[in-house]
Amino acid sequence: MDEEQEFIKKFGIKLKQIRVEKGFSQEMLANDADIPVNQVGRIERAEIKTTLGTIYKLADALQVAPKELLDF
Repeated sequence: MDEEQEFIKKFGIKLKQIRVEKGFSQEMLANDADIPVNQVGRIERAEIKTTLGTIYKLADALQVAPKELLDF
């Protein structure tokens, strides 16, 4: 696995960790972040790269600073 893919994987793990800690289902998070529900799962499973805009939306929905999602 290359470094970029490892980073994407770690981001997905961190997103899921925070989502679960905050008591969100994938569907709840997707609705609050105004993104497609399947996108949350695909990000968590490192199947897709996400954008800074989506990171911002996810962080806002989870009520954390965007940098928290990148702290791994």
